[in-house]
Amino acid sequence: MSSLSITPPFDLSIILPFHNEGVTVAALFQRLYPVLSRLGLSYEVICVDDGSTDNTYAQLCREREQDLRVKPVRLARNFGKEAALTCGLHLARGRAAITIDSDLQHPPELIPQLVEAWRGGAKMVYAIRSNRDADGPLRKLLTKAFYALFRHIADVQLPEGAGDFRLLDRVVVDAVNAMPERNRFMKGLMTWVGFNYALVPFEVAPRSDGKSHWNFLRLVRFAFDGLTSFSTLPLRIWTWCGSMISLFALGYGIYLTVRTLAFGIDVPGFASLMVGILFLGGIQLLSLGVIGEYLARVFTEVKGRPIYLIAEKEGFHSAPDTSN
Repeated sequence: MSSLSITPPFDLSIILPFHNEGVTVAALFQRLYPVLSRLGLSYEVICVDDGSTDNTYAQLCREREQDLRVKPVRLARNFGKEAALTCGLHLARGRAAITIDSDLQHPPELIPQLVEAWRGGAKMVYAIRSNRDADGPLRKLLTKAFYALFRHIADVQLPEGAGDFRLLDRVVVDAVNAMPERNRFMKGLMTWVGFNYALVPFEVAPRSDGKSHWNFLRLVRFAFDGLTSFSTLPLRIWTWCGSMISLFALGYGIYLTVRTLAFGIDVPGFASLMVGILFLGGIQLLSLGVIGEYLARVFTEVKGRPIYLIAEKEGFHSAPDTSN
């Protein structure tokens, strides 16, 4: 997808995804406005309401009444954070775009450092978490395990601690927008496009409303989406498992043949027979499940449905192209 204009009309596009964040809207903008005003750059603030059921969109429209650079967008339903970020990038018209969470765990005060690194020549600037004090022990352990596994099996390398808080140059925004896939793991997509990058560390603050919309199952699913989006190794594993089991079965068959010829017919035990059947049955079902996950993604891509649908928006003259 090409840029919306040859010469971007803004220096920065700030992209904020929201989902039931009505209680944080006022506090967020109270911290965001002073930071942006000190930059001396022209900007737009794209606020994507991802199907909230509270007063989030009303609060965003109220902010637009105070500042026309705030541009609220309400999606037709909850399409997920990846779709909300995609929508924001499609609509962004700045020379650079900054994606940042709306729960105040990503400090707006870090934006000048991201801009400074961008001005220094970096096409993408990652805001890297320097701590995970806000996470529980289990989440910390699983997060480290995910990054370690992703580094070993994926086609791209994610900097550990990198999230959705980052700055993207216009060339990176256009490259990401050109990717048509529906199953979007945005961290991976933004890394896959390449370009030179810089890292800026920051400390994660506690959520202002004290709770996260991402439960354990959603996080596990999100991690599996990332792994299957950028690696076919889970499919290859079952080829190797099948080969090893076949070799073991061949060897065991030779052993039984030799033993029968040497010592006569032996009646096998019921327990060992059941263990073997259950083990092989479990392996088959597990491998079919992995194949099914990849097949489901192919099915989603083939249908070609839009990544998101916009119900209403303020401050835009035309809708983005969502046909890809």
